[in-house]
Amino acid sequence: MKLGIFGGTFDPVHYGHLILAETARESCRLDEVRFLPAYSPPHKQDRVITTGKQRVEMLELATAGFPEFVVDQRELNREGTSYTVETLTEMAEQFPDAELHFLMGADSLIDLPNWLEPQRIAELARIIAVNRDSSSSAELHEVVNNLPDSIRSAVTILEMPQISISASDLRFRISENRSIRFLTPRPVERYILEHGLYRRS
Repeated sequence: MKLGIFGGTFDPVHYGHLILAETARESCRLDEVRFLPAYSPPHKQDRVITTGKQRVEMLELATAGFPEFVVDQRELNREGTSYTVETLTEMAEQFPDAELHFLMGADSLIDLPNWLEPQRIAELARIIAVNRDSSSSAELHEVVNNLPDSIRSAVTILEMPQISISASDLRFRISENRSIRFLTPRPVERYILEHGLYRRS
């Protein structure tokens, strides 16, 4: 079994996330992609994050009808700061016969050497690095070439359609009473509006 692991805040989930997951699923022939919303990301300690329950509900709305996509709540259930190495260790124990593939954007790959136990992450899973925004293929290869050897050998570069959508942009649009139509699935859009998420207080 080839298992894709896609961690993030997903605050909110949008089409950029979904296209990344589908591109990886198809290109890397993954049997399943698991979306893991973080309880408390180490790099986002300075902002308030929507509740885990609401982020899970939006993910479930976004992935409904696609059995290859699974919402995994283990980091929310574990609480505390969400470290990738801990999650991968747990998943390797739960799925001993699976080949783990950790999906991440090029922006996160740059910072990977500063994560907790990056070499152990590279031992536990193949790292699928995706150019999520306007970063060129040449720039992404340069990032990979600058990684330590122990990490670089585990990295596979995956190019996807250039779609400049970010959760921060969606939150800003909502705070400005602007449309987010066609940036996130319609059920997620309705959920955000019905629950009054991301509005200015």
